[in-house]
Amino acid sequence: MSVIRVGTRGSALAMAQTTTVANRIQAATGGEVEIIPITTHGDVSRESLSSLGGTGVFASALREALLNDECDVVVHSFKDLPTDRYAGLVIGATPKRADARDVLCARDGFTLTTLPEGAKVGTGSPRRAAQLRALRPDLEVVDIRGNVGTRLALVTDETLHAVVLAAAGLGRLGLLENVATDYLELSAWPTAPGQGALAIEVREGKPDRLLTKALAVLNHATTQATVTAERHVLARLEAGCAAPIGATAVIDDGLLFLTATVYSPDGTRRITASHAATPESHSLADLQDAALDVADRAARELLAGGAAEFAPLTVTS
Repeated sequence: MSVIRVGTRGSALAMAQTTTVANRIQAATGGEVEIIPITTHGDVSRESLSSLGGTGVFASALREALLNDECDVVVHSFKDLPTDRYAGLVIGATPKRADARDVLCARDGFTLTTLPEGAKVGTGSPRRAAQLRALRPDLEVVDIRGNVGTRLALVTDETLHAVVLAAAGLGRLGLLENVATDYLELSAWPTAPGQGALAIEVREGKPDRLLTKALAVLNHATTQATVTAERHVLARLEAGCAAPIGATAVIDDGLLFLTATVYSPDGTRRITASHAATPESHSLADLQDAALDVADRAARELLAGGAAEFAPLTVTS
């Protein structure tokens, strides 16, 4: 493999995060790396994320390009990736996670607490919409689409009072410190499973020697384990875009902790489950086993506690 071709969406954010990955691949291999922009249906449609089908709308075109040998690896935002296995492809590496928090970007320096009654806050995420309605039922939650620049412009032109965005994306674009007015802490505002993490996907089978070397350098075992725990809850509940779910996993003092919350879309109800496991060792296999264990227990507790009564959840095998 003389050139490693890295496929990505063409948005500014996708290009920024993919450029970071491409630079690390080049540093690890010493070889040539080419970035291949790919347009997805989610990038050109103005429909709401829910109506487009939620997770997967940004991933399918990238995956087909990879299967068609138009590129050798693709870079996804993990929170946009469906949990179902995609035939012929595997996750080759999970780089170290960025900040998993959401932030409020508001005019006049408002925080979520200080926003005036009736303020208009934009988001395209049902999870964020439910959280806003739960914490501030007096706010007007507005469904929005578009890239980061488009969303921020709705605040600067005073169409909206604020928008809620991912800290990781703003950080990768170099905008975070300039636009964030309130950091929403994970303990009270859990974010989407996998938020802040990237997924490096490759074709199934033994990769080229240089690509194998790059994947080994890129992978971060702790991030892989925590993202696995969060996303396995989503897989067990298989709620997709219809049931807002927040999940946060961390590894601290040898324990893997997971907290997951299911919200009703209107924000009036929620149920939370928290569990911990002690991995047998720091090996990737043991970390993964612990991640699946805590996720299974959390999913069972959420369902036993009645989450399916207010959210369309389905138990999967």
